[in-house]
Amino acid sequence: MTTDYDIITVGGGLGGSALAKAMAERGYKVLVVEREKQFKDRVRGEFMSPWGVAEAKELGIYETLMNSGGYHPAWMDLRLAGAPIGDRDLAATTPQGVHALTMYHPGLQETLLEASETAGATVRRGAKVSAVEPAAEPVVTIGANGGSENVSARLVVGADGRQSSVRKWAGFEVSYETLGLQLGGVLMDGMRGVDDRSVLAFNPFMQRLALIFPQGNGRARAYFCNRVEEGFRPQGDKDVPRFIEECIKTGLPAEFYDGAKAAGPLATFPCIYDWVENPYRDGVALVGDAATTSDQTWGQGLSLTVGAVRRLRDALVADDDWNRAGDNYALSMRGMWGPIRQVEHWFTELFMGAGPEANAARMKALPLIAQDPSRVHDGLTSGPDCAPVDEAARRRLFGEE
Repeated sequence: MTTDYDIITVGGGLGGSALAKAMAERGYKVLVVEREKQFKDRVRGEFMSPWGVAEAKELGIYETLMNSGGYHPAWMDLRLAGAPIGDRDLAATTPQGVHALTMYHPGLQETLLEASETAGATVRRGAKVSAVEPAAEPVVTIGANGGSENVSARLVVGADGRQSSVRKWAGFEVSYETLGLQLGGVLMDGMRGVDDRSVLAFNPFMQRLALIFPQGNGRARAYFCNRVEEGFRPQGDKDVPRFIEECIKTGLPAEFYDGAKAAGPLATFPCIYDWVENPYRDGVALVGDAATTSDQTWGQGLSLTVGAVRRLRDALVADDDWNRAGDNYALSMRGMWGPIRQVEHWFTELFMGAGPEANAARMKALPLIAQDPSRVHDGLTSGPDCAPVDEAARRRLFGEE
């Protein structure tokens, strides 16, 4: 049997489009199915750590991201309970030698989808996948214009996000974990004094985090993270003034927000991990949030997505037996997200944990970190391979050695 395509990606966002571009430009026949006719602003990841930027360069999508409005803040401005603790030059202090990258997510999606089509992929927008049948030659059922058709491929890739239907149809077992945090975000215009810097304000004494990621010309994505039990869950235009107020209470300067106005919807979501231990089976692979989600608090979603796509591309190009390549991809995925998730858990426990034990841990750790910032594991900035993620690293972070 001859398949219709080498690869069908279900979803045309960052993961699906990046893989389609990477494989189409190598001569593979690729179909991208994207249900949205136009991408709209939602509260999505718009920050990519230096290790993710390096993955994007290796994948060959960095220039595309820059063409979509990608922006490099020169500094990372770190604050603890309102007190500045220093500006970090990420290009000078990470193994990758690059700054973090910020971007407008709908622009990223549109530009990458266009780039995949330019590379030779077939793109079908406004079409909805209604079923995936895993097999040696999996089949995708696509509905459009009142009808449906079955299309086959050597490999189907689920790139359809946190509520992935592909992983359900293909029978993947999903694990879940929640740590009691929630993250709200809104796009803002008229921000002052932040164009050259990403700003991260930790307030472990309030179990809060406030973030600003600039996109240039006074536009920035602002975030606010707190514990669910605090009760404040900002949603909609009516909560924008209090959202700003609580960010200032958390430790960000009021002048940053002077005259700023919301330029998109304000929404808050629970921070929930869900993941698939083995994101490949029976001719179906998962990438991005369909494979593994990150706690949005720590900004690793985009980096994990491009890291997954790069690993899948490399596995497929290296081995014409795509069943074996899929297994190799799944193994490499665990080596990527396992260390990242462990460091995220440490950060959540130390900076956002509630209760007497968390307070006691902070009282021990924070003065030592103030004296020696290198105690903080750099995995979320420099990537999963930058340093061992082991008991010695945990003890050093928590001041237990």
